[in-house]
Amino acid sequence: MDKIKVIIWGFGAMGRGMAQMLLMKKGVEITGICDLNPNFKGHNFLEILKITSSEHPDVKIDDDIDRVLKHSADIVLLATDSFTKDAYDKITKIMGYGMNVISTAEEMAYPWASEPELASQIDNLAKAYGVTVLGTGINPGFIMDFLVVALTGAMVDVNHIEAKRINSLSPFGPTVMHEQGVGISLNEYHKRLMDGTLAGHVGFKESVGMISDALGVKLDDFQQQMEPIITTVDRESPYGEAKSGSLAGINMTGQGLVNGDVFIDMIHPQQIEPEMEGTETGDYITIKGTPNINMQIKPEINGGIGTIAMCVNMIPHVINSRPGLKTMIDLPVPRAILGDMRDLLEK
Repeated sequence: MDKIKVIIWGFGAMGRGMAQMLLMKKGVEITGICDLNPNFKGHNFLEILKITSSEHPDVKIDDDIDRVLKHSADIVLLATDSFTKDAYDKITKIMGYGMNVISTAEEMAYPWASEPELASQIDNLAKAYGVTVLGTGINPGFIMDFLVVALTGAMVDVNHIEAKRINSLSPFGPTVMHEQGVGISLNEYHKRLMDGTLAGHVGFKESVGMISDALGVKLDDFQQQMEPIITTVDRESPYGEAKSGSLAGINMTGQGLVNGDVFIDMIHPQQIEPEMEGTETGDYITIKGTPNINMQIKPEINGGIGTIAMCVNMIPHVINSRPGLKTMIDLPVPRAILGDMRDLLEK
């Protein structure tokens, strides 16, 4: 049986990580890579990764996605955007070539929450083209939503949910640094907050929507807030820098309300190099009901590696799925694939 063929669109921190992970897997190969970085164009992706491989065919990075999509592939890993409206044209283009899609765009984890019309259009087009589209990552896509839903499977009833993730932004690329305002002044923070150009964490609405819909709970309202995290020391990560007195990140909180009361609490402070000021990372889920459930993971599940792994490990499940726009609660439980990926494909 032929290997599963994969195209990567976006060769930033996440795209390069996916390529490295795919090189470690059996039964899969990369057939094309698209990226607009002029320093990458025409170069073998193995050269960019500084990896020598005699087993994987040469693949040169191209800045023309139509040329790349003309290569045969079963699925495209789209690692370019955060918002559904920005990823929409790319997703529809990929579907037009008859290929499945896994997107890292945070809103695509549950696009019905923020972009219901676009979500319906993607779903209808996916069914028409006979392909499957999934948005996933570490968060949203796993920690603060899918894992919460899975834990409630051991409960008789649920009265309140709190999902808290204290994490490091350091593994992520320039797009996330910009969204989180890393390195900007407090004045710039307030300016960008007022003009709506500071995104902060993208995905609370999607996570809350996934949880409530999975549990069959109708929310009255959704709210979210953000506060700046000001560093008192100079910090530097591979893709971001924050001088003392500037933003190291943002503390995001969000709530899903039922009958005027908070049913779902989201707490998510994110910053580069948090340990430099004594902040310990971790993932915490507290669910009140019958029985009460308390889960702690310390330190946090690494955000960069986790996002990369979620996308790669979901490849066979997306290929197996019936056509349409799917979410993590529609597909089999994610798991590390240590054997040949082709063994998971339905004959």
